[in-house]
Amino acid sequence: MDKNAPATLLDLAVRSLLSNERVAIHALEELPRVMFAPFFTAAFLGGHKKVLREMVRIWPYPCLHVGTLRVRESQYDNFEAMIDGLQILPAQNSSSWAPKLRILDLSQNPGCRTTCSEIRTTFPFCFHSCVHSQHSIVKTEEAPQRVRCPGTVNSESEPQSSREPVELLVNISLDSTWRTGRFLSLLRNKVEQSFGSLHLCCRVLQFDGRLAHEHILQLLDMGCIGHLKVDDIYLSQVTTLLAQMTHLHSLSMSHIRFTSCVRRRFGTFLTHLGQMNTLQQIRLYSCRTHPLQELLRYLPPQLDALYLSFCGLSNRGITVLSQSPAATHLRLLSLSNVEISWELSESFQTLLVSVSGTLQYLEIDDCLMTDSTLTAVIPALSRCSHLRVFSFASNPITMRVLTSLLQHLTNLTELKRVIYPVPVHCYEQLHNPRSLNRQKLSEVQAQLKAMLQVVKRNDMRWTSSPE
Repeated sequence: MDKNAPATLLDLAVRSLLSNERVAIHALEELPRVMFAPFFTAAFLGGHKKVLREMVRIWPYPCLHVGTLRVRESQYDNFEAMIDGLQILPAQNSSSWAPKLRILDLSQNPGCRTTCSEIRTTFPFCFHSCVHSQHSIVKTEEAPQRVRCPGTVNSESEPQSSREPVELLVNISLDSTWRTGRFLSLLRNKVEQSFGSLHLCCRVLQFDGRLAHEHILQLLDMGCIGHLKVDDIYLSQVTTLLAQMTHLHSLSMSHIRFTSCVRRRFGTFLTHLGQMNTLQQIRLYSCRTHPLQELLRYLPPQLDALYLSFCGLSNRGITVLSQSPAATHLRLLSLSNVEISWELSESFQTLLVSVSGTLQYLEIDDCLMTDSTLTAVIPALSRCSHLRVFSFASNPITMRVLTSLLQHLTNLTELKRVIYPVPVHCYEQLHNPRSLNRQKLSEVQAQLKAMLQVVKRNDMRWTSSPE
């Protein structure tokens, strides 16, 4: 429900019902099927934990997705209530709505609706169910005999034939907070109580050097993980995980302790990295020059996006990147806050030529580019015919070079947005953002807009940073 929109009769009815949780829970037995989704949204946003638990228990659809719903203060409370209501035993109630929920998705996928459209008559019924793990619903339903999830407890007294397989999709952050520990303990207990019928599918795994609650890793199928984010850990720990992650899509590493690795261990990591044929995106934050240069030699050739932030990137490293097979496939390249030696800009020009056939998004914010540097790379930049977004904010550029750049970039027909730095003459004191002269900036914006109109590029938007 949009808080800014006028309340509809449905909104008012839902709010009125939720004002008394006991009455709301009782009303669920008679709630029309089509009302469950809007009622769930209101209960989630309102933090009605008892109602959420009961809704999950009798949910009339095969899947339930949190999607874009977010509540900072009570997020874990909501999730715990929903997991608690998840039916992993044969239903023992007289409700007219027998529990049908097979997939509970707490991964907050922005592309998910509350429940998938039931347009399929054959299995699988959910567009976002796990497809990689041998313990997923898809694989379990197809197998002649069901298999148990790793890390669960076996029991001779619990025949698998009496249990429907259920799937729980989550994102997990292994931080050291007490709140996270309680949530992970609930996950462990739920999996163990299911005797193998509950598949825990982790889509995003994030942890740092403290690696708290490491025991939860035993419950996870590493083949399910699509996004791995690690911070301030030993490279050997990353290598161990990568060896098990067969469907990793995105890897984010910051403040990695490369010094802890001898040459052979570093080589093992690079070998694993180069063989990851599903990896599409790599993010590196605060990586020193030598390890980065070696790493760039082993980029997977199918890489789609490369982010380098606050890294030491030498001209030799730029050359290595331009010669990498991945360079001819990159759609996004971000070098923001990277220390680049612009005295020899030829290597960067060569890089732009290498990526020109596929590059759509280029970010070189806060890289200390000067007029001479930008002027030198304009010809190579003009060859990036598929470029859609170009950002070079927070660089000391003059108005003269900025207008020259605009004249060249208007020939790139697919380029729709440019984020440019405020020209240096707009500041009363250089390197002092507080001294920005707003009147001068307005004049710059008006001049650039007029130039775009002259060349009939009203579809191209130039945005100053900061505005």
